[in-house]
Amino acid sequence: MEKFNLINKYKSRIKVFEQFEDISKHFPFIDPMMISYGRVHKRSSKTIMKGSRVETIENARKEYIELLKES
Repeated sequence: MEKFNLINKYKSRIKVFEQFEDISKHFPFIDPMMISYGRVHKRSSKTIMKGSRVETIENARKEYIELLKES
């Protein structure tokens, strides 16, 4: 799976959607996605990632679709 980046229309926030590799294999039926989020600072044009979370692929798709509608 590829990595997808979404930047808001003000170019101040970014979200990155990518496949999460679960090395424990406790839940093989769940296809997890990692969603990382951060801010773009205009002075330096650098992205500062603030955090990340792991979601099911269904929830990640819903969030991705909502973000596309906002753009």
